[in-house]
Amino acid sequence: MRIAITQRVESIPGYDERRDCLDQRWSALMEGLEIDLVPVPNGLRSPSNWLERQEVAGLILSGGNDLSHLPGATNPSPERDFTERELLGLAQALSMPVLGVCRGMQALNHFLGGSLVRLPGHANGPHGALGSSRCEWFSEYQQLNSFHSWGIMPDNLAANLLAQVWADDGSIEAFVHDRLPWAAIMWHPERPVGNTALDARFIRQLFFGKGTSCA
Repeated sequence: MRIAITQRVESIPGYDERRDCLDQRWSALMEGLEIDLVPVPNGLRSPSNWLERQEVAGLILSGGNDLSHLPGATNPSPERDFTERELLGLAQALSMPVLGVCRGMQALNHFLGGSLVRLPGHANGPHGALGSSRCEWFSEYQQLNSFHSWGIMPDNLAANLLAQVWADDGSIEAFVHDRLPWAAIMWHPERPVGNTALDARFIRQLFFGKGTSCA
């Protein structure tokens, strides 16, 4: 199976370059799930046309780069914002499976009309979690890695999204769409913290099952 994955943008002043980057651990994770990743380049004139030509079965929005509209955004990338909006528009039209990870979860919520808030204590450290007992995908999560400064409280969640995992402070750590095969998590499955088997099961069900079982 081929899945497209977006990439963070890093500016390299010494070379006057803006580079697309992807953690090598993503490839190792997905190879074990029999998924071939197709990295999405930023800066395309028509990312949706590019995606159609790739014949992929799904899309992953990876982490990195604050969304550019956020006040005091860290390492923003307007070209990446544009790329992901275009890709989500096509994925919505095609009912294509989508997984959002960290920034990708934030981008999905924003695309669907939700908002974000600053969350203290969520940058670079593990914390406890409570998974929904109604959803087999997420019911067993108890601790998560955490690498974000922006997040989603219940009042910030877009109308078509259903929360599935919560952090100790009540912020939302995972959601699914009530109709589309879209799901998002705030933790990083490529940076394991004891949830490797749970993450692998969830990702396989999303893409190979072509839908969510939690709506």
